[in-house]
Amino acid sequence: MRFSFGRRGRPAAAANVVQTSPPPGFDWDKGMLGLDEQCRLYDRLRESVPLIDAALCKIVRLTMGDITVSLGDKKAERELAAFLERVPVSGGGAGLGEFLARYLDSLLCYGNAVGEVVLDHKRGEIAGLYHASLADVEARPGENPLETRIFSRSGGFDLRPVPYPQLVLFSALSPRPGEAVGRSLLRSLPFVSDVLLKIFEATRQNFERVGNVRFAVTYHPGDGPMDRAYAQEMARHIADEWRSAISAQDGRVRDFVCVGDVDIKVIGADNQVLDIQVPVRQMTEQIVAKLGVPPFLLGLQWSTTERMSAQQADILTSELDCYRTQLNAVIRRIVGIWLGLRGIEDEPVITWESINLQDEVELAKARLYDAQARQLEQILERGEVKP
Repeated sequence: MRFSFGRRGRPAAAANVVQTSPPPGFDWDKGMLGLDEQCRLYDRLRESVPLIDAALCKIVRLTMGDITVSLGDKKAERELAAFLERVPVSGGGAGLGEFLARYLDSLLCYGNAVGEVVLDHKRGEIAGLYHASLADVEARPGENPLETRIFSRSGGFDLRPVPYPQLVLFSALSPRPGEAVGRSLLRSLPFVSDVLLKIFEATRQNFERVGNVRFAVTYHPGDGPMDRAYAQEMARHIADEWRSAISAQDGRVRDFVCVGDVDIKVIGADNQVLDIQVPVRQMTEQIVAKLGVPPFLLGLQWSTTERMSAQQADILTSELDCYRTQLNAVIRRIVGIWLGLRGIEDEPVITWESINLQDEVELAKARLYDAQARQLEQILERGEVKP
């Protein structure tokens, strides 16, 4: 793989090579194919519902792991491993794992992720990996339906195709047929989250009204002429004494003493606050079902069995393997560019670290049972043992 970048003027610094970065001083309102509003909505969902943010972070952390890229040339393989471990990443990070974690987080939250392999000013080495914002780029179907063209707003208000698309990394999550952009993992959660937030807001208001106890002090004057004449003054005196008693400082308790018929009641004590446990759990179950993360990983103390937990872990493992498959294409692009700049023609083999030890044990048991079953079948076929 070789790259040709033309003979136009070369930039003086590596930062000028970045194609998907917005120019300084510009503020873009429109995002990728008008998806900027959706991205803001998904950001608000993550900020408002901690369960959603925790689930996405869990998925990213569980998906990530040690990545080994094998080559036929062992010397080049060692150099590649050192490069993948120390490659600079935008935002002050370093390493391929750091870049893939941010890339996957954007892919899950927004349905799309854009990155770029940034070359140095001599265009002979990779200077770093840049994670682009979706508000600065736009993806459209290319002339070939199997290709996606990336446009950038850097350098002006008009959309312009990036001059070196082979350096741009783009992934779409579950795109619709005929479309270039993907769909967010949170696509069906705004309505459910809105209902959940309304329940939480109503609970907050109820606790402000009922939880912060308020009292109703009612003075009933007697039938005598003196009581009627001094009723207003007596009510004012009772109010002052009650205010002094209720606002006692330093933890001291003051008694309230008055003369006459005085009735004291707690406002809202007779009203019953609605139980939110059932509706909150129903909304939470919908969120957990969409994100595919087992409840026990999110701190939800729902009753479950050991077998059910194992099945949920197996389902989560298959989901994580699917996300790793999508990231493999990005890794091959980055490694392919690194090999192409050195003129090395080799096919990289990507190996991920196992998600957990429990999966390895279960797979080992499955292989053992299969081997035992094949051995019994061979014995039966030879007729050594009667069935």
